[in-house]
Amino acid sequence: MSPHIRRAGPLDCRPMAELLNEIIAIGGSTALTEPVTAATLDGWMQGSPRALWHIAEDPSGELLGFQYVKPHPAYGETVGQIATFARVGRTGLGIGSALFESTKAAARAAGYSWINAEIRADNDSGLTYYQSRGFEDHGRIPDYALGDGTRVDKILKRYDL
Repeated sequence: MSPHIRRAGPLDCRPMAELLNEIIAIGGSTALTEPVTAATLDGWMQGSPRALWHIAEDPSGELLGFQYVKPHPAYGETVGQIATFARVGRTGLGIGSALFESTKAAARAAGYSWINAEIRADNDSGLTYYQSRGFEDHGRIPDYALGDGTRVDKILKRYDL
């Protein structure tokens, strides 16, 4: 099964929040530690006219995952900050690969020069995912404080467009 990829819109915020909250509740793979609402995601989505959001759906329209790129707050408008989320229990099915192909094309068309990923150092699946897409290490944030006070290192990976 190849997922259907399309641009996300405001009506997708509720199912995206539900998917993300399940990941947050499990812990260990995202820097987010508090549940999000549909309004939170809509705010993120509308936060920049250069933000690019994509979702992956199965043939029945069930949300399988989502990915976004937005301008990086420190590196500037031409560097995208990426985040990827796949439904729990549905990883390894090509969802992330399909999402990244759409995100990569949209980021190039939008004039981004490269994409930055910040992955928790203890998130083996996230590190493997970005490495398998061709991202290369370019730095590390040691002892990063998560919202709940947990401290983790973050690995910085770069994908040149």
